[in-house]
Amino acid sequence: MASQVIKCKAAVAWEARKPLSIEEIEVAPPKAHEVRIKIIATAVCHTDAYTLSGADPEGSFPVILGHEGAGIVESVGEGVTKLKAGDTVIPLYIPQCGECKFCLNPKTNLCQKIRVTQGKGLMPDGTSRFTCKGKTILHYMGTSTFSEYTVVADISVAKIDPLAPLDKVCLLGCGISTGYGAAVNTAKVEPGSTCAVFGLGGVGLAVIMGCKVAGASRIIGVDINKDKFTRAKEFGASECINPQDFSKPIQEVLIEMTDGGVDYSFECIGNVKVMRAALEACHKGWGVSVVVGVAASGEEVATRPFQLVTGRTWKGTAFGGCSAREEKRHQNMFVGASMVAQWLRICLLMQGTWVRALVWEDPICRGATRPMSHNY
Repeated sequence: MASQVIKCKAAVAWEARKPLSIEEIEVAPPKAHEVRIKIIATAVCHTDAYTLSGADPEGSFPVILGHEGAGIVESVGEGVTKLKAGDTVIPLYIPQCGECKFCLNPKTNLCQKIRVTQGKGLMPDGTSRFTCKGKTILHYMGTSTFSEYTVVADISVAKIDPLAPLDKVCLLGCGISTGYGAAVNTAKVEPGSTCAVFGLGGVGLAVIMGCKVAGASRIIGVDINKDKFTRAKEFGASECINPQDFSKPIQEVLIEMTDGGVDYSFECIGNVKVMRAALEACHKGWGVSVVVGVAASGEEVATRPFQLVTGRTWKGTAFGGCSAREEKRHQNMFVGASMVAQWLRICLLMQGTWVRALVWEDPICRGATRPMSHNY
């Protein structure tokens, strides 16, 4: 089977700002150090919508989007030694080669082994494994999970427990790992800390989970949508506030609420004005603000230098600082966690009401809804 082309369904983005189209595509066999995966479940991340909108400077078309998926290895290419057909896996948009200077530095998880080709929508050899109607279709973030089958580099695959529920663990491919890791890996929240989380979507809820597990004594959720407050409290928020309820800047409100500012703040929206507010809500002398949300291309952040001179720290995070092929410390918690199951409500994601959309790509799976819908 590994030497054969597979025909399957995929949601193809032919152009920016146009609806995805369900097409029959051809998926070529994996080449050396590549893995072909049957995707069982995938979630829809706001980053996918961002690229489809045309605002992504790296966005190229036609492309198969999707980067939060889980599935089963169908076949492997030459030289693949740590994976085999039948393994249960999560494709990763940040690989881990273990050899580049980034992988060898414990300060980062930003492996650069295949960054150049991945950014161009290609496999490491500079070509694509997807075709449709005689045209080459590009890969996306090295994963392309909006397809029934995908091909990824072997360094971009995490093997997981075969008993793991794929409708849950697919969320580890981006949203949960990004938010949870921002708290436990990047910020390194300590017991007794006071935290503020700006943006209570899927990633923000994962940040709250991370803060709670790390032992934070007070977690303040911040969002302009009050409908999100109940869910945020279920995930561990102590209280929630709406900036629109106050006549003063939200950073001033938080400083008053917390006797000088929070120990840790997290911006999970991608709004540069909120990034500034999150930093300025931190306590003088030791407060740390982590930028989790991705701002639009060309946006710049700004604050008064005095905010930094007086001891506040501004940090950023990608994939929550997780080196995912080795990140096993918290996996069991997520595999069975009832909190994670709450992510599985088919969504009103773009309206800001629900936290995530999830799509079963294998209609024979237990509990499956319809096969992929093009109404993304």
